[in-house]
Parts: sequence; structure tokens; C-alpha cells
Amino acid sequence: MEKARKGIEVSIALAEAAAQADVDVVAAYPITPQTHIVEHLAELVAEGELDAEFVPVDSEHSAMSVCCGSAAVGARTFTSTSSQGLALMSEIFFIAAAMRLPMVMALANRSLSSPLSIWNDHTDTMMVRDAGWIHVFVENGQESYDHTLWAFRVAEDPQVMLPVAVNLDGFILTHMIEPIEYVDNQTVKNFLPEFKMKNALHPDNPVSMGCFGMPEIYTETQMAREEGIKNAYPTILKAWEEWGSLTGRYYHPIETYKTEDADYCIVTMGSYGETAMEVVDALRDEGEKVGVVRIRLWRPFPFDDFRKAVLGKQALIVLDRAISFGGPGGPVASELRSALYGMEGAPSIVNYVAGLAGRDVARDDFRKIILEGKNKAYAHDTEGFTLYGLRG
Repeated sequence: MEKARKGIEVSIALAEAAAQADVDVVAAYPITPQTHIVEHLAELVAEGELDAEFVPVDSEHSAMSVCCGSAAVGARTFTSTSSQGLALMSEIFFIAAAMRLPMVMALANRSLSSPLSIWNDHTDTMMVRDAGWIHVFVENGQESYDHTLWAFRVAEDPQVMLPVAVNLDGFILTHMIEPIEYVDNQTVKNFLPEFKMKNALHPDNPVSMGCFGMPEIYTETQMAREEGIKNAYPTILKAWEEWGSLTGRYYHPIETYKTEDADYCIVTMGSYGETAMEVVDALRDEGEKVGVVRIRLWRPFPFDDFRKAVLGKQALIVLDRAISFGGPGGPVASELRSALYGMEGAPSIVNYVAGLAGRDVARDDFRKIILEGKNKAYAHDTEGFTLYGLRG
């Protein structure tokens, strides 16, 4: 396989991955920091390099509505948004999953107002974590490119038929220029089969979608949604394995670093994982038996993989990028506590929330969080959470 590697803005590379997937419809509304993604797709369509319909809608709500319509008729569909845009489209976001409409969204994670901020955290994606979409988190530009193609492969599989959100940190990734290895178009075709929508909307064969549900059937429909996303798990793993066999880049639901002999670990999700690994390298040189657990697959949550990675450790320092206001702290730590509740060998969990709205979390900050978190865990000081870097 001929390989091409070039320095390019991550947003542009992600857009070009969508173009290589030969999308049929792109519907999106510009919002920082995802705008470059759909801007580039609009350019490709306008210049005749991509044979697709680019629909310049009047809002994110309209964008998701168009995507539902295009996916329902069997068109390969892509969109992108951030923050308040996701909040505006959330009404239809839930519908896309409930109606089993396969599409791919690049979600450039950004904080929600108020106060207004255009910078990165995970507040937006946590708002819709229970909408029924498949969610993955990427750490760098290469993973953003790879997972755009992977997301179409998973979403459109007849055993899945669900929308997929590729979460990438706004600015931290979207606007960075990184060396990215492209795959050729033939490899993409080998990996991503032609999309054939079962029971697609068509005037020659009328079907009903999204009908009114009486109380007598609603509960059963929700159980069907739960079974649907859980049953997507084997296909998710298969698609990663297939991508790895084609490219040499293998991905897993839970990825670990120097955890085999670790007494305690820091848990990350998104671009912070790479900095955490650098800091763990330095701490290892000082004799600290620490590792990194990185969550790649957020929904469906990989319970068995996570438990296998952490049971027997003494402590986990969970780094959240959002707050569950009025709750126990960050949403990730809350879910991990639930996943381990009552299990033999479960580690203590200490929760830190950091990096809200783009506040820097440098290597020295990771070092402080890891060492302070270890001391808290060993002192059984695990209640609530610490909002790291809070002034005053």
C-alpha cells in the first residue's frame, strides 16, 4: 500500500477523510471551532472534487434535521458541530439515534455558555451522552482522520445502523498542524462498502418512521435502543481490527500505558492522554509505579475492558473535563465508580476536574494532580471532587 504523509491542519485532514468516504450529503452550520471542517468540505464540493450535496442550513437544528432526512433515504451523511450548536440540535440528535439513522458527526468539543467561551472542554458531549449515539474520543490528528472513516464503517453496518460521534478537542486538535498518514482511495473502498439502507424512505415503497408511540409500546422501544447500542460492540471491535490490518494502526476501547505493574493510574479521555503518558514516563524514572488508562470508546461503555484494566490497582485518579453540577463531581468519575461498585479488587477513585474552557493543564499540572491524587486515595480522601487550578 502506497502511503502518503503530510503536515496538515487536523480539521482539513478530517474533512478529507469524509471526502474519501465519498459522502453524499453534508449539512452543517458554522460554529467555532468546527468551522474549518465543513468549510473545507464546501470547497471540495464547489470545486467539483467531491460529488455531494452541501446543504448550507440556517441553524444546527436544521442541520441535524437534514441529516436525518438524507440518512433515511440511504445517503451517506456527514455533519459537524460544537457546543451551543450541539445544544440547539439536541432535540433532533436524540431522534437520529432513536430512528436508527446512520450518520457521522465530527464533534469539536467546546465548553457551553455561560459565560461565553469558544475554548475546549467536554461539557457539550456530556450533555448528550445518553442520546443513544456511539461516541469515540481521539487523541491526535491521525486518530481523527482514521476514526472518521471507521465511524462510517460502524454506523452503516447492517448490524448497527446507529449514528457515530467522533469527539476531538476543539483548538487543541482541530486547529493544530500535525503529520498525518493518509490511506489511498482504494484502501478506503476495501474498508468501507457501499451504503445500502434497509427500509429506506422511497415513494415506491412507503414506510413509516418516527411514529407516535403510545405508553403501551414506548418502554419496549427504549429497550430496543439499549439492545441496539450494546449489540454494536462486536462490530466496533471488528472495524478497528479491519482498519488495523489495512494500516497497521490498531485501536481498542480501553488503551493502557505502563499499567502492567502500576499500583495506581491516571484516567484520561481525549487529547490529554498523550501529555499524561509523558508525565508518567518522568514519574517512572523517579520510582513511581503509575500508569495511564485512556478511554477511547465512551458509548457503548466497555465495562469488561475497563474492569480488566483497573481491577487490582490501588487507586485511579480520574481527570474529568466537565462538571455534573450538584452531583458527585465529573461525569466520567461518576460512571467509573458505578462500573466498579462492589467489585473485589476495585481501586479507590479520586476525581479531578481540570482544563475547563481551555485553561492550560501543563506537564507540571499533571504531575501535581497525579501525586496529590495518589496521596488522597491512600488517605481515603475520595469524597467529591477537586476543581484543579481554582483561584481565590
